[in-house]
Amino acid sequence: MEIKADNNNEQFPMVDENGNILGVISRGEAHNGSKKLHPVVHLHVFNSKGELYLQKRPEWKDIQPNKWDTAVGGHVNFGENTEMALKREAKEELGICDFEAENIGIYVFESDREKELVYAYKTTFDGLINANTKELETGRFWTPDEIVNCYGKNVFTPNFESEYKKFFGCKK
Repeated sequence: MEIKADNNNEQFPMVDENGNILGVISRGEAHNGSKKLHPVVHLHVFNSKGELYLQKRPEWKDIQPNKWDTAVGGHVNFGENTEMALKREAKEELGICDFEAENIGIYVFESDREKELVYAYKTTFDGLINANTKELETGRFWTPDEIVNCYGKNVFTPNFESEYKKFFGCKK
């Protein structure tokens, strides 16, 4: 049986709050409580009905396992820019390549284990989504009411909840 785990040796840029590269760190170092700022990309995928696709994080993830999260989320690897990372992650996680991403904001997110410089994007996509179960457990479109009804009930990652409220105005 294959044991899945994040690769703690992956290399990420360490950045300042303006995105300037200060050095390189490993995934393990980024997630061990060091709070070294590193860039990530998030893509919110809406369909034309206004529903939002969310992915369920698998139980083996080192951060927020078994929680529903942004459709696409991933680290920017050392040597990549955010656009490259966004395209790579969207293809890896959802099998989507042909989309136009709109930048909706950049902010710092901090948890008890990490500190990320988040580049958030959104898109409307009505094509086929082929969730990669090696990357995520499952995924589906959620109505705004479903999201509001589950908000604050430990269903979603804290990062998703704060981002949803910030950019899409959750009324909770």
